[in-house]
Amino acid sequence: MNRLRNIKSLLIIPLLLVLAGCEDFLSTEPDSTRATINSPQKVSQLLATAYPQASYVLFAESMSDNVADKGTGEDDKTNRFSFLFEEVEATVDEQDSPDQYWAECYRAISVANEALDIISKVPDPQQYSAQRGEALVARAYAHFMLVNFFSQFFDATQTNPSPGVPYVTVPEKVVLKQYDRRTVDFVYSMIEKDLLEGLPLIADGSYTVPKYHFNRAAANAFASRFYLVKRDYAKVVQYANAAFPGESIRDNLRPWNTTYESLSPQELYNTYSRASQNANLLLAETSSTYGRYVAQYRYGMNFRKWQEVSQGEGIIGGNASWAYPLYTQGDNNYLIPKLNEYFVRESVNAEIGFPYVMVPLFTAEEVLFNRIEANAYLNNTNAAIADLNLFASKRVSNYNPSTHVITSRGITNFFGGNLRSGIVNTVLLFKRVEFVQEGMRWFDIQRYAIPVQHQTSSGQVISVPAGDPRRVLQIPQSATLAGIEQNTR
Repeated sequence: MNRLRNIKSLLIIPLLLVLAGCEDFLSTEPDSTRATINSPQKVSQLLATAYPQASYVLFAESMSDNVADKGTGEDDKTNRFSFLFEEVEATVDEQDSPDQYWAECYRAISVANEALDIISKVPDPQQYSAQRGEALVARAYAHFMLVNFFSQFFDATQTNPSPGVPYVTVPEKVVLKQYDRRTVDFVYSMIEKDLLEGLPLIADGSYTVPKYHFNRAAANAFASRFYLVKRDYAKVVQYANAAFPGESIRDNLRPWNTTYESLSPQELYNTYSRASQNANLLLAETSSTYGRYVAQYRYGMNFRKWQEVSQGEGIIGGNASWAYPLYTQGDNNYLIPKLNEYFVRESVNAEIGFPYVMVPLFTAEEVLFNRIEANAYLNNTNAAIADLNLFASKRVSNYNPSTHVITSRGITNFFGGNLRSGIVNTVLLFKRVEFVQEGMRWFDIQRYAIPVQHQTSSGQVISVPAGDPRRVLQIPQSATLAGIEQNTR
């Protein structure tokens, strides 16, 4: 098979620079004055900003095994320090940095807490039940992301006494309030409490554009991710099925080998992160230049890495080839057009503004992968393999159901060992190629304690095994003013 046939030269990809955000209300700060937030609709408007408007994609992808040192390219310090597993020397104002992500998560949490406080004091709180549900799930999500990046990763097989992150449940009323980190176990228990309390309250009809809020499908997708980390596989299947009842997930997967295959790079950029795409369950508007430099970062995907990332197609019968379109921006700079940059004016009449990237936080594909992995551990082998074939049917070029088949024999021949571990490894490979350049690989590396080895262009080898403290992001220096101790190194 000639893998080069799918690589297309893309020396210049014009960025899509629109003069407004994804929707008008996302580009406009809601009036947070309590006196004017006096209806469920206005609380919903407030909650539109209860999501981190910063991106984890750059530092998560740069720490993963999806990237190599190309020797030359865009020298971004978050990209560089993350690849080298050194502390990122940045501030909360620097786009795509861990410090900015930390600050934005806690800003989102503060919005959720403000909404919950308002709801607790209205005379008719039942009318605000949907808004309460969204606020609780949004608060749980931001804490979940924080604890997974800035603390030792949760291990379901043991207690987790290492320091977590402050779980904030009330609005801040004083400057520089002091916080305790508690433990990772405590943080997870609080996430679960908020998630289980909030999820049943969510009502999609309360949103103008459900994909910019925790709608029912997205909240169930979050629950399936949460319980996958906790290794409660029966609940993973339960919530995955709740996100897509019956066979509905089939029609919600991205059409890579049909509709997408005929799109130009700019059309893909204009399509991938849109709310109109069924696969996107929750989208976040993030302050980021990642879309501008994704192919050009020095520490990024070269062709050798693409070969490694895409090797899962060998599990599929019929000499299958992935339909993902691979492009280049100059020598050795590879990308799949996904996350595009757009421009948001600082104000309606301003000539200046900031670059943003719309990031899919939860997708139908992740829900499918979660269900496959859980069914493998539950010994529901037939269901797991059926879902693997469903995924392949949307991803293989010129798909032929009679030849492009994933079988138990094909899995064990590819990996060796037992079928259960083979199915899990198949999922991990399929997820790796599906979410390449989206930062998702890092979560699987942490969940399975996969060692990471980065080699610089000068030959230095950086080995970061499971349990290495460098796999945990450093608490921002600014947070120490609130009494939060930094991670040990």
